[in-house]
Amino acid sequence: MILELKNIDKSFGDKHVLKGISFAVEGGKAFGLLGRNGAGKTTTIRVLMNVFPANSGEVLLDGEPIDYNKIGIGYLPEERGLYSKKTILDQLVYFAELKGMTRKDAVQAVDYWLNRLGMNECRNKRLDTLSKGNQQKIQLITALTHNPHIVILDEPFSGLDPVNAMLLQEVVKEQIAQGKIVLFSSHQMGYIEEFCDSIAIINAGKVVLHGDLHEIKRNYVRDRLVVNTTHPEQIKADFGDACTQTDNGSLIIKLPDASEKQSTMRKLVENYDIDEVKVFEPSLNDIFVEYAGEQV
Repeated sequence: MILELKNIDKSFGDKHVLKGISFAVEGGKAFGLLGRNGAGKTTTIRVLMNVFPANSGEVLLDGEPIDYNKIGIGYLPEERGLYSKKTILDQLVYFAELKGMTRKDAVQAVDYWLNRLGMNECRNKRLDTLSKGNQQKIQLITALTHNPHIVILDEPFSGLDPVNAMLLQEVVKEQIAQGKIVLFSSHQMGYIEEFCDSIAIINAGKVVLHGDLHEIKRNYVRDRLVVNTTHPEQIKADFGDACTQTDNGSLIIKLPDASEKQSTMRKLVENYDIDEVKVFEPSLNDIFVEYAGEQV
């Protein structure tokens, strides 16, 4: 499956929120939709889900207008929307039935996911008796119970401790392995970098960067080296202003030209006590700050 948004425009009154949003998401891979607060991510997701229509543009699945009566979408919103006074089983089954499942199938699917996420003992408890992290897992079940074709996860790791975050990672990888379209929206760049093959960065309602994350990183000018050593003082003295030290102790050496990286690496290894030297590759956080740091 390939999900495409083509030239999506959306306005609310005089406010032009989305300005020609276009990107494609492939099944069996995870996609990261990034942007600062107010950039247009949530509006994009709501148009994708048909919560409200775009003023212009298309949402396509395999080249055809998406049929929302046939294509299931699972959505984990950033702002949680469950009923705090209702029992877990009752409301999970209710949400599954809203997605078209029979009660029998819904109960079976809910029990599967409660077991998968280690929540069996909460089956008949009220939501407000659970911790924030466990409430997050219950919210996740509402997105997955009906076995959707498209899974949209907005800040999915919010409130999770490391053990539960690891469990969620396993579940997400399972969804990807099943060939589903998985779309992340998050400010936690480490998770996006771990899961996502491709990204789109939205800034002020426009896509300012879109593509394969690995290729995006490779296309940066490779004119910096990362050096790890237990004796950085001499290198810093010899390279002067071209050498800076990061918070974790690594040295970053800025080269006059990218063509000098091999000769400089040899010089470093031959003349200093070097533990590691490699070409600097920007992190997703570096890329995000560059493209979304200012509203355009």
